[in-house]
Amino acid sequence: MGAALIEGRRRARRASGERRDAATVARMVRAAAAGDHRAWDGLVDEFGGLVWAVARAHRLSEADAVDVSQATWLRLVEHLGSLRDADRVGAWLATTARRECLRVLRAAQRQVPTGDDFPEDPAGAAGVGDDLETEERNAALWRAFRRLPARDQELLRLLVADPQPSYEAISAALDMPIGSIGPTRARSLERLRRQLACDGFAGAPAL
Repeated sequence: MGAALIEGRRRARRASGERRDAATVARMVRAAAAGDHRAWDGLVDEFGGLVWAVARAHRLSEADAVDVSQATWLRLVEHLGSLRDADRVGAWLATTARRECLRVLRAAQRQVPTGDDFPEDPAGAAGVGDDLETEERNAALWRAFRRLPARDQELLRLLVADPQPSYEAISAALDMPIGSIGPTRARSLERLRRQLACDGFAGAPAL
């Protein structure tokens, strides 16, 4: 399912004031497991944006993100009747999506490019210094990011995803109270700033 359709459905639901609490989500999971197609559609509407955001947060191409999304929902179909905590299906989907992303990334790493696969050399040398500085800073940022606790990495990935999932979806995915997302984000960014400072870089991306 495309990101635009998912986002449109989510916005329409939120505009109507509809919210699905844990008990409602659990009932939807049980109903979907029993063959209720409307309940299944409700789960896709509720968590489709989250699955898509996890895929895009891993910097996958749109085609790979679509593959990850489809594979994640297929896994849910296979395990729908055996989920222990039906009310935490959002967290289950986020974890499954992350595993599918890692599978795609590992497969991509095994594909060693040949000579014809490399990009052509740039025509001119203008801006090479700026490009190198940007690349150096980006590399430092990712090194610092990978040294953060896994919880920080998971939250920041979701917060920079496009489209960004709702706080409700992030809360379900990380099993984190909605009121804790903002303060946890601030602490995560502060840890990222300290990591960057240790590497000789100041500041951190604003979220």
